[in-house]
Amino acid sequence: MHNLKVFKIVSFSIFSLFLMGSCEKKFKNDNFTAYFGGEVTNPLNRYVLFLKDNKVIDTIPLDRNNRFFKKFDSLAPGLYTFKHEPEYQYVYFDKNDSIMVRMNSNDFDESVVFCGRGEEKNNFLMEMYLKNEEDKNKMFTVFDYDLNKFNKYIDSAYTSRKNYYTTKKEALKWSDEFDLYALASLDFPYYTKKEIYPVIHEIRTGENVSQKLPKNFYEYRDEIDYNNKDLTNFSPFVKYLTYMLNNMALEKADEKASEEDKALDMNITKLNIADTLFKNPEIKNTILDNIAFAYLLEDQHIINNKKFLDRYNQLSTDKGNQNEIIKIGNAIQMLKNGNPLPKVSLIDLNGETVSSEDVVKGKCVIFFWTENAESHFETVHKKAMELKAKYPAYTFIAVNVDDNQSKWKTNLSKYKFSDIEEFRVKDFEELKQKWVITKIHRAITTNADGTINNAFVNLFDVKFIEHLK
Repeated sequence: MHNLKVFKIVSFSIFSLFLMGSCEKKFKNDNFTAYFGGEVTNPLNRYVLFLKDNKVIDTIPLDRNNRFFKKFDSLAPGLYTFKHEPEYQYVYFDKNDSIMVRMNSNDFDESVVFCGRGEEKNNFLMEMYLKNEEDKNKMFTVFDYDLNKFNKYIDSAYTSRKNYYTTKKEALKWSDEFDLYALASLDFPYYTKKEIYPVIHEIRTGENVSQKLPKNFYEYRDEIDYNNKDLTNFSPFVKYLTYMLNNMALEKADEKASEEDKALDMNITKLNIADTLFKNPEIKNTILDNIAFAYLLEDQHIINNKKFLDRYNQLSTDKGNQNEIIKIGNAIQMLKNGNPLPKVSLIDLNGETVSSEDVVKGKCVIFFWTENAESHFETVHKKAMELKAKYPAYTFIAVNVDDNQSKWKTNLSKYKFSDIEEFRVKDFEELKQKWVITKIHRAITTNADGTINNAFVNLFDVKFIEHLK
């Protein structure tokens, strides 16, 4: 075992030397050749996707040693994304960069390391990402702080982070184009904390601090370039916009309205703010789509959905993506209470294809799982068995969303899940389109006649049993 580990390290080093050797070449001014490669430990599939602005540029296969390599004859400098599904990270290429990346799917983000020409700036982005992720775990108690203590804490952390950024920038002398992302990874998580604070503070302490905020608390909003299309798909920027729009909409919300009407009003307000704030059509349409996806997948009030979509249609000019929004809206309409559950194809433990129409009969609870979320897989089954014992009139149906029959059966064989009917989806795209399955933490309940009782519930919701009659 030790020798095998040594071999892997040596072979990776040789591969790295080849890649870094290519970095020593002299390139002409019009030559935009670049290299991207690496190794995936514990791969979940046999490829790595390479994307620009959420569009797949290339699917790079893994060889038998779980390594991948690609020469790009012409690669424009900029920010790209690599995916080993379901995980992803960013990689920035300057002209003629040759970048190697190591990753382990068992601990993806923490394992990502870059080497080769262009490694320094990419490792900086990863370090900033990990620091920001580490912050999240500490912030819950920080949101309990009073305003002065909260400001002092986040300002101190920001100053420390900015010193690190400044040191790296001076040492690496990176380009202005890269600095856009380096600075965004510093600033936007800080701004996000300020946007979140009043909301989370009130939820956790019961104190409304909105009226106590100084006039300059959100002054950074005026300094942000909301129409820089290079930031449109950069996660720190997108996350900030999500919280900022929610915060601004919440300020205008009618506290006396019902939860459904409040959600509708807030999300229409978000659309209106986005329409005013974003002048670049590409950015505006992306933000409108993000708002629409989030709203339609969280709120399934049929009448309100129509009102929301009417306003969305007035503002969005991207007919291609708009069709996707309309498809989701139409699919949700089909899943309203009392409707028959749309038919999808499932596969049983014998490998036979069956229709959901023949499986979902009478009172049922349908839940979903994937091998990529093992703790959820085990926990949701145990929850289902617990509920089955209390509500024996219901049939509990587990649907696996993966595409490997033998792995599915192997995973199930490790456990003894009694009184649960197990199936695997035949075509995930069909499931996603007809049942609007975009989150694994979803369940569907049906009535005695097999019609839908509620298509958008969660087994772990404290109010879930209200749907079991």
